[in-house]
Amino acid sequence: MSFGDRLDAVFTARGPLCVGIDPHAWLLTDWGLPDSAAGAESFGRTVVEACAGQAGIVKPQVAFYERFGSAGYAALERVLADARAAGLLVIADVKRGDLGTSAEAYGQAWLSGGSPLEVDAITVNAYMGVGSLAAVIGQAERESKGLFLLAATSNPEAEAIQQAVVAGGGQAGLTVAGAIFQDVAARNAEHPAHTIGSLGVVLGATLDLAAFGVDLAVAPARAITPILAPGFGHQGAKVADVRNLYGGYAQGVIVSESRSVLSAGPRRIAETIARRVLEAGAARG
Repeated sequence: MSFGDRLDAVFTARGPLCVGIDPHAWLLTDWGLPDSAAGAESFGRTVVEACAGQAGIVKPQVAFYERFGSAGYAALERVLADARAAGLLVIADVKRGDLGTSAEAYGQAWLSGGSPLEVDAITVNAYMGVGSLAAVIGQAERESKGLFLLAATSNPEAEAIQQAVVAGGGQAGLTVAGAIFQDVAARNAEHPAHTIGSLGVVLGATLDLAAFGVDLAVAPARAITPILAPGFGHQGAKVADVRNLYGGYAQGVIVSESRSVLSAGPRRIAETIARRVLEAGAARG
């Protein structure tokens, strides 16, 4: 199965909720855990256990493990192994971006079958152009994995760049965010047999996406571009507004929540996830 087909199956079985695994130092303290690789490992494995059988998608933020060096990566590998064993769809939030053989190597690290860091999809940065990611896009297709390209992110510093207008080429006149979205959508359209494509974009739920030049009014009947949507919960976006925020693409939206779930603590996280799963499923319809 392609990544898009697996994502579609998760939507049907478990709904669109994606639980972030973000072991911030302050969260580790609140959970009664040390701010160390061991603490981050315990945190991540507890979140995975709470998600198993409830939510279908998890998104570990790799930076919070990388800060502990090799011990942090070893801890992350064990968290990922638990997630795979639990049958969860794993999106690693790594935001890698490069070109040529360097981009290819990132794909080999995160998307290759049997790799200790193997996940189902990763976030990538197309600052050097979507074409610069050709090698990792090819890797994802061969391995039936997914990618989510940053397009419109919720940090205010990104607005000037992502709303800037492309000066030349076939996408001249589009915003940078709009050009990335259209490029990804065109690549998904090359595989019309799938309900949901395997290449996605990151579009923040707290943004006026029309101001970023992203038109979501009408989605294609097939190969809908999936959207990883941060900003729900703690950042202020409401799950009930998914259809208003993402229009015709609402069926392909991954509702990403981190702090609003994780702050429940280790004793209440399972019940919090159960409640969020119901809310996200109801909003999707």
